[in-house]
Amino acid sequence: MSIAVDTKDCTALSDAELVEMADLCAEGPHAHEVGTLSKQAEEWVLVAQARDEGKLKGFAFCTLERIGGTPCVLVGLASVRRTSKRDTVLRALVQDLLRRAVLAFPDEDVLVSARFCQPGGFDAFKSLNDIVPRAGHRASGEERAWGGRLAKRYGIDASAYDKRAFVAKGDGGGPAPVFDHETLHADQIDAEVAERFDELHPDKGDSLVAFGWAMEEDLRKLA
Repeated sequence: MSIAVDTKDCTALSDAELVEMADLCAEGPHAHEVGTLSKQAEEWVLVAQARDEGKLKGFAFCTLERIGGTPCVLVGLASVRRTSKRDTVLRALVQDLLRRAVLAFPDEDVLVSARFCQPGGFDAFKSLNDIVPRAGHRASGEERAWGGRLAKRYGIDASAYDKRAFVAKGDGGGPAPVFDHETLHADQIDAEVAERFDELHPDKGDSLVAFGWAMEEDLRKLA
């Protein structure tokens, strides 16, 4: 399986590509329609698309920006097709985002964030350091503050966000624009991490805001 990832400005997305994304989403639990995806294209700067022999296998809306001076890769709505090779697709998508990060922010550590509604989404953070939230770790005040900053950047109302649990409650209007990925290794998910999702209702728009750090020395290898 040879995955090719193409990242471009959201303004360059065609109607046909939006339909492809909607078809991919329809195969998973969050059947985002073209209208929702079109709105995401307006809200984000870049979109990465992973293809195998021309067929869409995964995509991610994102932007690279600084929050309070800190370089960040913010991932919006993303989805990976549920095939037996989805780990390869996920890895290719994330690596392309990180490669762009090192080009935009050379010689700096970069914060990477996403919203999840199931623990398998954390597979996207496997190459990151100091992931928050994580098992066996009590978040510091600064880490909770980062969660709040990111929630605000994602357009989450402060009254709907629990800064200690890193959980955003939905408004009941449907699934949130999360990073949708179903792990192939459910047996390897830490029980403490899985427990964080027990009270979430993805169909009502609940999500967990998470982040981790891509270190400069690791990013340099992708340059």
